[in-house]
Amino acid sequence: MTDVAELKRRTAELLAAHPPTDTDRLDFLKARFDAGLSWVHYPEGLGGLDAPRSLQAVVDAELEAAGAPDNDPRRNGIGLGMAAPTILKYGTEEQKQRYLRPLWIGEEVWCQLFSEPGAGSDLAALGTRAVREGDDWIVNGQKVWTSGAHNSRWAILIARTDPNVPKHAGITYFICDMTDPGVEVRPLRQITGEAEFNEVFLTDVRIPDSRRLGGIGDGWQVAQTTLNNERVAIGGMRLPREGGMIGPVAKTWRERPELRTHDLHQRLLKLWVEAEVARLTGERLRQQLVAGQPGPEGAGMKLAFARLNQEISGLEVELLGEEGLLYDDWTLRRPELVDFTGREAGYRYLRAKGNSIEGGTSEILLNIVAERVLGLPSEPRTDKDVAWKDLAR
Repeated sequence: MTDVAELKRRTAELLAAHPPTDTDRLDFLKARFDAGLSWVHYPEGLGGLDAPRSLQAVVDAELEAAGAPDNDPRRNGIGLGMAAPTILKYGTEEQKQRYLRPLWIGEEVWCQLFSEPGAGSDLAALGTRAVREGDDWIVNGQKVWTSGAHNSRWAILIARTDPNVPKHAGITYFICDMTDPGVEVRPLRQITGEAEFNEVFLTDVRIPDSRRLGGIGDGWQVAQTTLNNERVAIGGMRLPREGGMIGPVAKTWRERPELRTHDLHQRLLKLWVEAEVARLTGERLRQQLVAGQPGPEGAGMKLAFARLNQEISGLEVELLGEEGLLYDDWTLRRPELVDFTGREAGYRYLRAKGNSIEGGTSEILLNIVAERVLGLPSEPRTDKDVAWKDLAR
């Protein structure tokens, strides 16, 4: 049984064999993965030790204290938070061995090819087609809102493989090589002026059947693992007190007394308390994950994350007055990550508008909470038993 003492011993051995100050960053990360200290709850040989998930914090604290490099998780959030747990649950042994190590150390960045122009909130209505040809699948279609596609080597992809069955039943899940012929990535410029999102066009892209995750037609079930982990990753990230968006506002309030008003004070207090409640709720949710896969509760956390970010960023702009309207640069850029706390208030205000869309729209998440958490009756659906090819579009 791996316990705290054993993990500390293993971490000390890693640090002794690979001193952070004298070891190349990638070499250290590879050694950490091979020692089972990347995600300790994963199986041995796949970056873990079959240990309780809660013990990861022990390893992280020891390595942080020693000044060891991390794997820059913000740069590969989709890979770490969504692709990896899906591969672990549904992948073959060959797929796990091939993808998990370079994913965790950051050598290979991942993106998500799910949403389409005609299938955003109703994801199961997607129309991208994958047709079997021998040992390969030929994929044609268009995906949209693909964060980081311009920096990614791999993508998790769902496509329709059987149009003759109801929409949820005819979907299959694949791993797509973003460097393959027929994959075209185009930037989508956002309200911030940047293009962290993309649209992706797939034209006769050939995907080997060996890169299929799960069974043919089981893609919707596999995708639920991805989506549940996505909502936890977005809404349940670990933060210190006053971490996230509330931090810069509280700092400005303390340092700029001339900006204060009674009304702003009351609103700040309310949002500060709500941010702290959300942070502690996220901690509780992570502890629940120790017992198994994330469930629909992650939808509630993601809802709270979106609402709070938008209200807090709005308050910050009001607090700063004219300064809050300033913006550094409207030049089209294609960033590697989203930096909410390292930019100015104007950026935070504009970028937070997307929080209620990405990772599941707030309206859809409200339905999930109502039906799957509260047990309320589901909304009437007339397309449940209709073949996808017969649906009105």
